[in-house]
Amino acid sequence: MFSRSIDLLVPDAMVLAEEYGDWVDNRRGVDLLCLDRSARLIVVELKRTEDGGYMELQAVRYASMVSHMTFASALRAHQAFMDKYGIEEDAERRLLQFLDWDEPREDEFAAEVAIVLGSADFSKELTTAVMWLSEYDIDVRCIKLKPYRLGKEVHIDIVQIFPLPEAAEYQVRVREKEREERRLRSQNRDLTRFQLTIGEADP
Repeated sequence: MFSRSIDLLVPDAMVLAEEYGDWVDNRRGVDLLCLDRSARLIVVELKRTEDGGYMELQAVRYASMVSHMTFASALRAHQAFMDKYGIEEDAERRLLQFLDWDEPREDEFAAEVAIVLGSADFSKELTTAVMWLSEYDIDVRCIKLKPYRLGKEVHIDIVQIFPLPEAAEYQVRVREKEREERRLRSQNRDLTRFQLTIGEADP
């Protein structure tokens, strides 16, 4: 369902691959691997359980595996996705058009990986882990998916529960500020405690 309607879960993104697992000793893959317009990869994990299970651990493992994805490997993955659904387009042109690029930019592609978790509900242990991850600059979101029947039709109520929508933009700004402060601190480290002597020391 969400593979063809990803905007319901991740606005302004496209699906690169479904059940993606192009790595050694793969037993199962990422439910949905997406891409946003800033060339950031998004790992989307979906569970039918009532508490989300251990999906945050699974998603972190997948995020680490796709973090080194190249534009070329993304093309192969997306071509397989297009073939599966009979989409007769050029994969490279489709990706470039989505990113508004004239040509591939390997140094900008997949510089960051975000995580989206979707489940009927989330356990306290899972949400605690997600909050901890967010404190370390990992963009992770929890979306509650509640199906309900209306006549003969089944609908899904979709609500983002973490971070709260009204706080999401603020948290992004805080993360960016903290990242910039760490960068500046690393550039301005105090080196006065080091003494360099060349040749013999003065008597």
